[in-house]
Amino acid sequence: MKSHSNSGRAFGVYVHVPFCRSRCDYCAFATYTDRDHLMARYVDACKLEIRRALLDGQMERASSVFFGGGTPSRLPAEQLVEILGEIPRHADAEVTVECNPEDVNLRRLEIYRTAGVNRISLGVQSTMHHVLRSLGRNHRPGDVDRAVGAATEAGFTTFNCDLIFGSVGESDKDWIRSLRDLLELSVAPPHLSAYALTVEPGTPLAGDPRRHPDDDVQARRYELADRVLTDAGYGWEEVSNWSLPGHGCRHNQLYWQQGDYRGIGSAAHSHEQGTRWWNIRNPDRYVRAVERGSSTVAGQEVLSPAQREFERLALSLRTPTGVPAGSLPDLPELAPLVSRTGGRAVLTVRGRLLANAVTRHLRVEVGAAGSLRE
Repeated sequence: MKSHSNSGRAFGVYVHVPFCRSRCDYCAFATYTDRDHLMARYVDACKLEIRRALLDGQMERASSVFFGGGTPSRLPAEQLVEILGEIPRHADAEVTVECNPEDVNLRRLEIYRTAGVNRISLGVQSTMHHVLRSLGRNHRPGDVDRAVGAATEAGFTTFNCDLIFGSVGESDKDWIRSLRDLLELSVAPPHLSAYALTVEPGTPLAGDPRRHPDDDVQARRYELADRVLTDAGYGWEEVSNWSLPGHGCRHNQLYWQQGDYRGIGSAAHSHEQGTRWWNIRNPDRYVRAVERGSSTVAGQEVLSPAQREFERLALSLRTPTGVPAGSLPDLPELAPLVSRTGGRAVLTVRGRLLANAVTRHLRVEVGAAGSLRE
C-alpha cells in the first residue's frame, strides 16, 4: 500500500463522515444517527490517521478532496475544517463537501471557503414536498434556493445538486418539475447528478415491495432528465452525472479514470495501482483502533491484470470517452445501445440505461507479460 513519490499526478483524498440526523430508509451506507457524542474523538482520529498515512507514504499532495457520508454538514464546520487542514493539497485542488440543504447557512459556508473548500454538493433529491416525504428527507423545497443563495454569497462558483428519481408517489410531471426548479434557481447548479432509486438489501425500503421502483418508469425518467438537461446546455459526464462546460467533478473523474486515492475515516476505501483496501466500518471501533495505534484496515483486495483492465474499460464505458470499438463485439443487439465513431464505442442514451448489460460484452486483452493494453 505504498504510494509513489509526489509527482504532480492526480491523487484524491476521501473523508467519510458517518453522522446523520436521521437515516433515509433507502440508505445502505455506513451512517449512524446515534453517534453524535463521538464527533470530537472521530475528528481527532481522522486527523491522526492522515498524519500516519503521510508518514507511511500512503498519501500524496491531493488534487481533489471529497467529504462524503453520511452527512458531512452534520459536523460543526470548525471540526470539519480541522480535518481538511491536515490534508496536503495543491493550490488549485478541488475540495468538495456534501451538505444537506437544511444545514446550509452563510456562516458555515464562509468557514468552509476560508479553509479552502471550493465546491459543495447539495442532497436535494426532489423539489416536491410529497416526494421528499416519501424518501424520508427532512428539508423543505425552499431550503434549496436559500442554500444556493448562501453559497453564491459565500463565493462558491460551482456546486452540485443530487436528485433521486423513481420513488412511489412521484409522477413524470413531478420529476420534470424538480429538474426545472433547479434550472430556474437564482443560480442554476453547474453540475447535476440524477440517480435511480435503488433497493438495497437490508434497508426498510427492501422490506416493503409496495414501494419498490418500476424499471420502465425509471427508464422513462432517465430519458426525460437527459432531454431536459441536454436542452439546457448540460453535457453528460457519466451515466448519472451532467455538467455545464468546465464544471465537471474532478474527484469523480479520478474514480472513473481508475486513479489513486486515500480514504480517511470509518468505512473509507482507498486505491493504489490495483490494490484496494477499506477501513473498519463501525465508527466506535475505528476510533478505538486509531487511539490504540492499531491498523484501521478491515480488508483488502489485489486486482489481477485482467481484472484491472476489465474495470478500466467498464468505468470508461460509463463516460462519453467510451471504449476502443474493438472492445465490444459488433452484435445486432448492441447496435441500439452503442454508437461507433472515430474508433470508439460510446453508449447511447438507451445504452446508458443498460450499461451493466453492455459491460458484460467487453473484451479484455492482456499482454503476454501481464501488461495492460487496449
